[in-house]
Amino acid sequence: MDFEEFEVDIERAIENSDLSKSCTITETLDWVDSTWYAPESRNARWMDLIGDYAGAEPFVIDGHSLLQVVLDDRLLALAKDDDPSFQIIHAIYLLEHILQNFRNRSANFDIVFFDVNRHLVLRAGESEFIVASRALARRLLYKHLQSLDSVNTFTFTSLSDKNWLDYRPMFVMVNDGGTLKEGVGQFAAHQILTQRLFIFDLLASGLAMAPLQGADFKDTKILTFIFESKLRSSRGGHFPNAVLSAGVAARDILTSHEQGPFDQVRSCVLGEASVSPSFFDLCATLKDVGLSYLSTFKSDTQPLLLAVFIIHVILLKNVSVQDRARRLPPMKPDLFTSLTKSFLPHILRATEAVIVANDASLDIDIRVFLCILRYLSEHPAQSLTEVLGPNVVKDADNIFSELKLPHLDFSHLSISFLPEDLYEIPIPLKLLPFSNPVFDEELSAVRIVTEGITEGVTRPNPVDPVASGGEESDEWDDSSTKDTHFFDTQHWHNNKKAILPKPLGGEATAPMTEWQRNRQRTWKLRSDQRFMKTLHDQASTLTGALGAVLEQVKIPSVASLANQRNVKPKVVHVRSSGKSTSKLSKADAIREQNIAKKESKQVSESAAWIASRIQEMETLDGAGLEKCLQVLARNPRTKEASVGAELRVYRMHRLLREWIQSANPDSSATRDKYSLLLMRLVKAVWEIGFSTKEMVNAITSVLITLGFSDYIDGLVTAVYDFMRIQEHPIIWQLRLFGEFMDRMTFKPDAWQREVLDAVDQNMSLLVVAPTSAGKTFISYYAMEKILRGSDDGILVYIAPTKALVAQVAAEIYARFSKDLNGRSCWAIHSRDYRVTDPQNCQILVTVPDIIWTPRLKYVVLDEIHTIGQQEGGAVWEQILLLCPCPIIGLSATVGAPEKFNEWLESVQKAGGFQHKFVHYPYRYSHLRKDAFQGLSTYKTTERMRFLHPLSILSSSARSLPSDLALEAPSILAALDPAVFFSSSKLLQQKDVIQYEEALKQHLIPLLSSFDSQDSGMPLSRVIVQLRDDDLSRIPDRVLNSAPSRVVSSDNIIHLVADLHTQGDLPGIFFSFDRSDCEYMAKILNRVLEIKEDKWRKTSPEWKRKMAQYEAYLQNAKERERQAARASKHKADEEDKRADTSEWQASFRPDDPLPDFSFAGQNTSYTASELDEDITHLGWRTPPIPEWALKCLRRGIAVHHAGMNKGYRAITAFTGTLALGINAPTKTSIFCGDSPFLTALMYRQCAGRAGRRGYDTLGKVVFYALPMSRVQRLVFSKLPSLSASFPVTSTLVVRLFNLLEGSDYSTTAVAAVQRLFRLPQISFDSEEGRYQLLHHLRFSIDYLRRARLLDEQGKPLNLFGIAARLYYTEPSNFALVALLRSGVIHKICAQSDLKLAKRDFILLMAHLFGRRYLPPACMKEEYITKVVKKSPSMVVLPPLSKIARDVLIDQEREILQIFTGYALTYGTQHQKDLEPDHILPLSKRDISGIAEDEPSLICHHLHHTAIRVVARSLFVANSGHDDNFDSVRDLAQTARQDGKYALNAYLLDFYMHGQDFDLTLMTVRGVLEQLLQRGSVGGKGATPGNADLDEEADSGYASLEPVQWEDEEEEASGKQGQGGWESTQRPPGVSGADWRVFEVFHEKFRAMWA
Repeated sequence: MDFEEFEVDIERAIENSDLSKSCTITETLDWVDSTWYAPESRNARWMDLIGDYAGAEPFVIDGHSLLQVVLDDRLLALAKDDDPSFQIIHAIYLLEHILQNFRNRSANFDIVFFDVNRHLVLRAGESEFIVASRALARRLLYKHLQSLDSVNTFTFTSLSDKNWLDYRPMFVMVNDGGTLKEGVGQFAAHQILTQRLFIFDLLASGLAMAPLQGADFKDTKILTFIFESKLRSSRGGHFPNAVLSAGVAARDILTSHEQGPFDQVRSCVLGEASVSPSFFDLCATLKDVGLSYLSTFKSDTQPLLLAVFIIHVILLKNVSVQDRARRLPPMKPDLFTSLTKSFLPHILRATEAVIVANDASLDIDIRVFLCILRYLSEHPAQSLTEVLGPNVVKDADNIFSELKLPHLDFSHLSISFLPEDLYEIPIPLKLLPFSNPVFDEELSAVRIVTEGITEGVTRPNPVDPVASGGEESDEWDDSSTKDTHFFDTQHWHNNKKAILPKPLGGEATAPMTEWQRNRQRTWKLRSDQRFMKTLHDQASTLTGALGAVLEQVKIPSVASLANQRNVKPKVVHVRSSGKSTSKLSKADAIREQNIAKKESKQVSESAAWIASRIQEMETLDGAGLEKCLQVLARNPRTKEASVGAELRVYRMHRLLREWIQSANPDSSATRDKYSLLLMRLVKAVWEIGFSTKEMVNAITSVLITLGFSDYIDGLVTAVYDFMRIQEHPIIWQLRLFGEFMDRMTFKPDAWQREVLDAVDQNMSLLVVAPTSAGKTFISYYAMEKILRGSDDGILVYIAPTKALVAQVAAEIYARFSKDLNGRSCWAIHSRDYRVTDPQNCQILVTVPDIIWTPRLKYVVLDEIHTIGQQEGGAVWEQILLLCPCPIIGLSATVGAPEKFNEWLESVQKAGGFQHKFVHYPYRYSHLRKDAFQGLSTYKTTERMRFLHPLSILSSSARSLPSDLALEAPSILAALDPAVFFSSSKLLQQKDVIQYEEALKQHLIPLLSSFDSQDSGMPLSRVIVQLRDDDLSRIPDRVLNSAPSRVVSSDNIIHLVADLHTQGDLPGIFFSFDRSDCEYMAKILNRVLEIKEDKWRKTSPEWKRKMAQYEAYLQNAKERERQAARASKHKADEEDKRADTSEWQASFRPDDPLPDFSFAGQNTSYTASELDEDITHLGWRTPPIPEWALKCLRRGIAVHHAGMNKGYRAITAFTGTLALGINAPTKTSIFCGDSPFLTALMYRQCAGRAGRRGYDTLGKVVFYALPMSRVQRLVFSKLPSLSASFPVTSTLVVRLFNLLEGSDYSTTAVAAVQRLFRLPQISFDSEEGRYQLLHHLRFSIDYLRRARLLDEQGKPLNLFGIAARLYYTEPSNFALVALLRSGVIHKICAQSDLKLAKRDFILLMAHLFGRRYLPPACMKEEYITKVVKKSPSMVVLPPLSKIARDVLIDQEREILQIFTGYALTYGTQHQKDLEPDHILPLSKRDISGIAEDEPSLICHHLHHTAIRVVARSLFVANSGHDDNFDSVRDLAQTARQDGKYALNAYLLDFYMHGQDFDLTLMTVRGVLEQLLQRGSVGGKGATPGNADLDEEADSGYASLEPVQWEDEEEEASGKQGQGGWESTQRPPGVSGADWRVFEVFHEKFRAMWA
């Protein structure tokens, strides 16, 4: 079950705690974890740190956490109790490797060291050797970080450091200390507690946190948990005093045990570097080390070991990293004890003291030190000069004389060493033979010679065969003697349905009886009718609350047009203008006269109609007049130019009269209000293009009166002086008229015309333009082009979410209609549903998947920026690489679009398509930002404050985002608009854009040197001037803290009411917390219900109305008699209408009253339609909550992934509807903070407001967000689109199927070539290219050994499970392994079928239903507490031992294959690989300085070093060879040469949850097909009881149109089952295999029961 069901108010839990004041450190830690950290961890989100969260925003990596990750690396030989080593070069490599991983993913970070965080690094309380080693390593690694030019390093004492408070990053990556385990150091609980308290203070300060330990660097992504800040330091953001006291005590104890014998390092505080380490005097530093060691540890010194230590440090500069790759020499316990208990702790402490005092740095390698010590002890006859060389001896002698060391005799130490262990070079697993013409060409760069390749010959796989043939076999029957080639010709979830129709090679369907055909036809007709009604209703509401309806374009088929061309055209007479050159016939003249009479009559009637309407409006005032004008606006007659112009001129007349009669006509507010309304009407009349002399005079008088005399010819005396605006007309336009400038009707802009021209030329396109700019128009233009161009060409529209698929399909239905002789104009297709026939349509709307058809003409990828997201990004890249036609990529949020387009252009040109990039950065509709504070201390209702973008600048902003737009009122700050603009015409949007660009050019230099703390700076003065007065009076502490959930929820009604009053509804309230979405809706509905009930009880008006209604009901029988009499006497129609027009006839007293509802009163979606839909929702499962239905009636709706799919989402949405949904709203409201509220998501959600064609202004409201968060969102930069690793092992197997199924067609071969030659990961990256090729070759060998491919790449056996469950990788391969091993057979062979099904579903849940949780959530005591609260299963029971053993063997096999491949490639290509002695980030060369005269010790080091092929030499420094423990070990520690880049894709067999029902259906279908083909006489024959559905299917699902709306789940289950209904086992199928199929079949049937 989902842990989200257990919501905990953490602050209240902390306040209500009963923690004892005398508890121990461990008890305090347990309380902190159970009360706070475990619930906090449960709410953490696993996400891509850069692509989905931070983007280009700066964040901080905690330096001590970084060092802890390095020093805790299990392969690092440093500070281990069982290993007296100090391999600092390996540690430096690990440090740089981690930082390089961040840099490669475009992370913008600094490294910050907090002194209070040092305890996890130092590990006080453990052995002196470990503490001393980690303390020195901490110093050396810190020095190394300071030497890196590409990394900024800062130090602070704690979170209360003033400098840190001014720093304010977006979030901090920090370790949480882990969990307390048995057998750890005595102060482990102290260390973890201090770290937990640090994280608590961090979150309470308003910053988010991401654990560094456990972060996964996958492809171009950094995956980790994000902890959002829900604590507030102002209220509840503190622990009880007992916890704080325990934290102080723990910190004091750790500090006391960290102090060494040297005063210089007593504080353990890191300092700033003053001198570069390269300028240090090495000999002087070593002399100081020796003196410190000898003087401090007088009674416990070992001069011989000190001498060798000094020698090895001097010698290291001449030794390459390759010669430093050494194992620990075996030694006797006395030497081991002497080293770890005495010499090494002391010498390391002395070294730390010296490098702190001298600001120095040393290279230390205890493995080399021990090698030199052993060599000297075993070769006493050789002089030091012979062994070490003259230069080393000279430097060493000088130091020895300074230290006054005694004569050096090492011979007695030889007995302390044991003989060297024999080392066996690992023999790699040989690669299996493989040859395929297409893949051989792609793999030529990494070609490996294998034994036994014979062209054109298929041989049995050289893999140990599994048991087969017998009835009692416990393994799947796919032995080498019975390999079954797999043909992917059947439906993925229903083996009875063919993928291809019979004319294209599919199998013929079984004949049906007349009764079967009629039943199928009736069921399908009923389903289609229901679905089309639902779609029609949705299409009619696409314009939101505006009441407009899209007009459908009927497109004739190309075939019908061709037939029409063969028919003699009918003569059509058209009126001519001007003098005719020929005399009209008598008939034509009569027609002309009739047309003229008709037009004249219409003009006269329209004039009379508008005159009568104006006469009626003269009697109306206020609300009555406004309502009348709204009704007239919907009348078709007002579309006529003369009527529309006359109506607007009359509206001017009424506004002027209203202005004159107003209470304060000369106030600035009144002047702004009426002058704006009048100028909008003037512009509207001008755009209509119709005028009479009287209208011209009226408009001229209005313009002169308002002060716009420069905009007209001639002068008219103004009647009222107070109406004249008090500022320059340019200033007035910018301040009030910006949203109405020259944009009232939709016409293609210049950039859109450029795009449409490219579509006409069949070019590929990448279009990056803001939401509301009009990108959708491009898609529909391309669709119409395809529909008009042919009857068989196909356009595929790919959207990232099902919600967008549904919306686009509805809009296509509303826009286009085409008669294709029974075929559908459009279709929907996804993995779990389909609508109409995807194979016989012209517009296919789908979520990302690979589409193959020779008729494909265009592919539109909407929201193409999702290619950079963690989930699904690789599929988008596969589409682009495999697509055989031009593409149109659309997005509003692409960071660095030029870089992405460069790669996309190369892909398209490789496919033979011209490509065009169009980047238009300007919105059609302005966005205005407001902050609704909603603080409980404010009593006024006017809480919504306008946020000028420049007024919220902070010191962290050093540049303006490229897509930051300043609305017209926002750009009055710096320049003089009256000088900048010409005053001879009304301003247009393009004029404002030019002004905005000029303003930005002035701001850039000011921003680069801006300091928010310096109030005297020019930009600071501008900010003060622009800041809202009310906001400026609120303390920063209040502005930067979020209110509690209770306060923000209680105030939501005021926000919605304000938006309603201002006319800013409909709106979308974005909250990224499901429970908050529902809570807000419930609060709004409850407040409205309470207020309504109170009004009904106290209102005389309501009581009077109810009395009239009761009287009306009592007279029902009398009305029936009157109606009957009227019917007999045939009363006229007018009387009938009058009788039925009483308000009581439609009055429903239980309905929400308009004054207590936000439901639109003038929408195309009527109340009766709502009633019908709510009734329909009542039939759905799971049932819709009653509160949700009540909310719908008041115009409030909730949308999130947990809601029933049929529930209509109108008002309050989660982020799932942010991606491109055309939900025209006036306002987007962000309610509360969340890690998912990223720079990209902010832009997507904000873009829902002010959609083109609906509004000229969209509003963005920030509600219950800290002001610092608002600043970061507004000025955030979009992340660049990161590359995904596009090749998975499952994709490889599907590509082979593609080649085989298409008989190696030219299109298929070209697609495979593009996939491997042009992926984004290899664009300008040799390393990415080789990484992809290595993974491909490894995957082929793995698939061969898994018996899924033969030697030529033909699919075998259980290929269908691996290929069809592609979205579950690597769980699909685990399932194959379990089937082949016989584990599933053993489970299914149990005599109790119920028990077999339970064990089987448990196994499937382990494979396909897992979820990642932070370690703190998995503590036994916390899990126990959660389980008690739930009747459901919270934690899966353990995986069975036999299944676990198989999966472990499977992982071991993968490791053997991967290692074998890596070693084979490294050996065969060793000459081509670069030397592996360069550090990854600093590029420092560790190849050693060549000696003038080679010494014996260097020669010895060279010949005794570990020789590695695959392993990095830096990792080998800790004694590791080419034997690897895991795939992760191999991938992360392999050498860094670009040609040797490996990818750890198959790391384990655990993934997030999948579509479980589809998984079972897929497995069942594959097993059925395999058993059919393997049965005696089967050969793919279709069983007699074939499915009733005759139509061919395209492969993914069997749901008919109605299933898209979840109306016929049971029916679709019956349709989808297909298969063998009887329990008769086919001949030739083993009993064990049949039993497995039975369990799958029974479990699937039970799901639909």
